[in-house]
Amino acid sequence: MTHTDFKAFGLTETLIKALARQSITTPTPIQAQAIPAVMDGRDVLGIAQTGTGKTAAFALPVVHQMLEQNRRPAPKNARALILAPTRELASQIADNIKSMIAGTPLALLTVFGGVSLRPQIDALRKGIDILVATPGRLLDLVEQRAVSLSDVRFVVLDEADRMLDMGFVRDVMRIVGQLPKERQSLLFSATMPRSIEDLAAKILTKPIRVEVTPEIVTVEKIDQSVYLIPQKAKKLWLIEHLATPDYDKTVIFTRTKHGANRLSEDLEKSGIKAVAIHGNKSQAARQKALAAFHSGQIRVLVATDIVARGIHVDDISHVVNFDLPEEPESYVHRIGRTARAGKSGIAVALVDPSERSKLRAIEKLTGQKFEIHQTNYAAQIDLSAPETDTRPARSGRPQNRFGGAGKPAGQRPAGQRPKGPRDGENRGARPSHAPGGENRAAKPAGRANNNRRRSGGGGGQRSAY
Repeated sequence: MTHTDFKAFGLTETLIKALARQSITTPTPIQAQAIPAVMDGRDVLGIAQTGTGKTAAFALPVVHQMLEQNRRPAPKNARALILAPTRELASQIADNIKSMIAGTPLALLTVFGGVSLRPQIDALRKGIDILVATPGRLLDLVEQRAVSLSDVRFVVLDEADRMLDMGFVRDVMRIVGQLPKERQSLLFSATMPRSIEDLAAKILTKPIRVEVTPEIVTVEKIDQSVYLIPQKAKKLWLIEHLATPDYDKTVIFTRTKHGANRLSEDLEKSGIKAVAIHGNKSQAARQKALAAFHSGQIRVLVATDIVARGIHVDDISHVVNFDLPEEPESYVHRIGRTARAGKSGIAVALVDPSERSKLRAIEKLTGQKFEIHQTNYAAQIDLSAPETDTRPARSGRPQNRFGGAGKPAGQRPAGQRPKGPRDGENRGARPSHAPGGENRAAKPAGRANNNRRRSGGGGGQRSAY
C-alpha cells in the first residue's frame, strides 16, 4: 500500500504540524517505503541517494516513537544515535530534525571534530534524546566517559558507503559493539557494494530492504562540455582559462585532499586566488574559505566530494571536474553547485584517456552522450616526465611533487598507508601541524587532543577524500 499523505502513517499530530509548517504534504518514494517499516519497529536497509528525502524517512518514525515513549534520557546517555561520515552531513541532518522537534521536549545535540570538545561534554551531562555524531568525535567522547551508548534504542547509519570509503568501518563496529542488543537499527546507503551488505549483516536483524533509484535529471540550465586532456596537462588548461573574466566564481573538484591542496597552491603561484576545502580542514577553516569565496575575495574554490554538498553559493559560474569522480552520481551532485537560484551555469570535465570508463558511466547514468573536445595541450608538456598528477600512487614508489622518486621528508602521499600497528594498538601521534576534523589519530598517553583523527583502515591511515 502506497501512502499519499503523512497522516496515513499514523504520525503524531506534532510531526504533521511540523511538516505543514514547511509545506511538506506528500511523502517521497523512500519515505513511503521506509516510514511504515520503522513505525512497525523493524530494522531497515535503505538504498537511496541524497536528495530523496531519506533524512525524514528515518527521522520522522524515530521521533514519533520517542514522543510516544515519553521518557527522559539518563545522564550522559542518548536515546537515539545517528552516525554521519562528515560534519556537513551531520549538521544537515540535525537542522532537518530540529524543525521536526520544535515545541517538543526532545533535545538534540550534534557532535563532530574541528571544534572544542568541552561544550559537547557539558551538553551531554544531563543526557540527550537525539545525538547526531561523526564516528571519530563520538569515540573521543566515549573514551573520555562523557557519554555512554548503553541506553541507545535507535541507531541510524547514514551514507554508510561513504563512511566505509573514508575508512570508518572499525570505528563504526567499535561504536556498534557498545550499543545494547535490544535496539532498532537503520542503515542507509547510496550504493550497495558487498562491503555494505557485510556491514548490514553485522548490524541489522532481519531487516526490511527499501530501495529507491532516483530519476537523475541533469539540470537543464547547465552547459556541459568535456575536454580530452592528459592528466599532467590539466593544470595548464586551468591556468589559461581561469585567467579569463568568464570564469567569475569557479569550483574545481579533485579526487583527493592531497590533490586539492596541491592544485590550489599551484594556482596561487600562477597568480590565481584559490583556496582548498576538504575533510582535513577544520570547521572554522571551511567556513572562512566559503565566506571568502561567497564575498568574491577568492574566486576559485578547490574541493573534494566530501564537502560538495556543503557548498551553497548561488552565483557559481563554473564547475570544473579536474578529476572525474569514482561514483557517477557524484558528477551530478558536483555540477549541481552551479545553475542555482534559477541562474544558468557551466560545467567542464577535463578527462584523461584513462578516465574514459568513468565518463561512460556518467553518460549511462544521466542518459546523455557528451561531445568530447580534443585539445593540443599534450604538445605543451613532456609526457615522459615523472607523473605529478593529483591521484595517489596505487603501487610502487610514489613520485614527489618535485618530479623525483620518493617523497619530501615528513610527507606521505594521500591514500598511502604507512607501515605500523593496526587500529587498537599503540599508534603514533599525528604531527602537530595536521588539521583537525571529524577523523582522528591516536594521542600520546595523558595528553588531551581535541582535533584527533581516526581511520578504521589501519594505523594512522589518511582518507584519500
